Amino acid sequence: MQPDPCPTPFNMAAHVLAHADAQPEKLAMAILGARETESWTYGALQRAVLGTASGLLGAGLGPGDHVLLRLGNTVDFPIAYLGAIAAGMVPVPTSSQLTAPELATVADQIAPALVLQDPGLPAPRSTRRAELNTLRGWRALPPAPYHIGDPERPGYIVFTSGTSGRPRAVVHAHRAIWARRMMHEGWYGLRPTDRLLHAGAFNWTYTFGTGLMDPWSIGASALIPAAGTPLEALPELMRHHDATLFAAAPGVYRKLLNAHTTLDLPSLRHGLSAGEKLSEPLSQRWITATGTQVYEAYGMSEASTFISSSPAAPCPHTALGRPQKGRHVAILKDGEVQPPGMPGTIALHRSDPGLMLGYLGAEAETQARFAGDWFLTGDLGAMDASGLITYLGRDDDMMNAGGYRVSPLEVEAALSAMPGLDQIAVTDIEVTEDARVIMAFYTSAAPLETAALAAFAQARLAGYKRPRAYHHVDALPLNPNGKLQRRALRPIYEALHGQT
Repeated sequence: MQPDPCPTPFNMAAHVLAHADAQPEKLAMAILGARETESWTYGALQRAVLGTASGLLGAGLGPGDHVLLRLGNTVDFPIAYLGAIAAGMVPVPTSSQLTAPELATVADQIAPALVLQDPGLPAPRSTRRAELNTLRGWRALPPAPYHIGDPERPGYIVFTSGTSGRPRAVVHAHRAIWARRMMHEGWYGLRPTDRLLHAGAFNWTYTFGTGLMDPWSIGASALIPAAGTPLEALPELMRHHDATLFAAAPGVYRKLLNAHTTLDLPSLRHGLSAGEKLSEPLSQRWITATGTQVYEAYGMSEASTFISSSPAAPCPHTALGRPQKGRHVAILKDGEVQPPGMPGTIALHRSDPGLMLGYLGAEAETQARFAGDWFLTGDLGAMDASGLITYLGRDDDMMNAGGYRVSPLEVEAALSAMPGLDQIAVTDIEVTEDARVIMAFYTSAAPLETAALAAFAQARLAGYKRPRAYHHVDALPLNPNGKLQRRALRPIYEALHGQT
């Protein structure tokens, strides 16, 4: 069944805040601190967003201009993001962990007209900026009208770690938010009465999609822990604030269950997980501790989530899930759709409204991701006759660390200039149940100081991209043609640590 087409004309921010006029006093968002809670009603949120839109227009920006967000884990982030979209501009959210060299690459690709900056974070040089005091002052300005236009026009840009080693700017249309309606039943079981607590930071795409935009789109309430809140405090916050849904990456579930064997969460209906596969033992531990299920979703920066389990259609823990109603998903091999049970690459039809417009300024790389009308995810799987999809690994060397996809080429390129280092290779390795970390293996005349390697990485890579350990080896594994075999690094790690 095909989903209803996105209305024309359209504005993503107007869709997200469509319930504000009818329920201006309802809680849209609460930022939960240990002692204080900062609350935002729908009416106050919309005023702040449209005031920010006025401020951006008054600063001389116009529809289509790129606005780079260099903001921390605060409410400034979603307000600035929606304010830019409301005015027809294209926000570019970035991780607060990015280093100056990484930001230079970002700025080079998007040519931002303005940077909205927390002065405590690095920002590209020679770029016009508006700092927090200015940004916050804009909220009180008279509201700008929503910029209504073609739902196919660019709405926002997110960066992903490209397989070429260079981070790629993924351009999404305004219609991307319309596509997310298929997640409401296909994953969340979302209701207007829900209070969804997301464990992530404001400036993480998983948080402002699942934790903010989707609850607001249906008129529900979003709960976000204040910056610096320890994970061990989340159960008490959920209990005290009557959270009905909880969303987090698998690593958060693991840490919560390591700290608490039982969790008294009387209002919680179920949990949500995405970013990487949640193991069956960890899922069972959550069920035992809370009496509730965890429903998983699979997706990527180019298409958000489109395969999932849900309260209405639960799936075995060993599977990724089923395509959400309205999604057209297939398994491809050599460009051909495979019959049930046969392995291949998981693919999404190019007609999906949640699929990206493309990689900015990289038409050839965009087209390389397609086989005819199918977008190739790079993940291998098999689909049975009922639509249940089983994950069979990657068809490339992309890594998954803490829910972030990272290209080994990007990490290797950043570290290859380390003085004294000859060759380096990185891969992600599961060191304990549900914990994958990036490991580096290098050759040099003599072992290098680990502290020096770590400092070199810290100056060039965001925290989630940095190796957690460095292993000096006599040689890197190569095939007969001299090509690096990253999948042979795990046995080297096991040999170094006496594992089998």
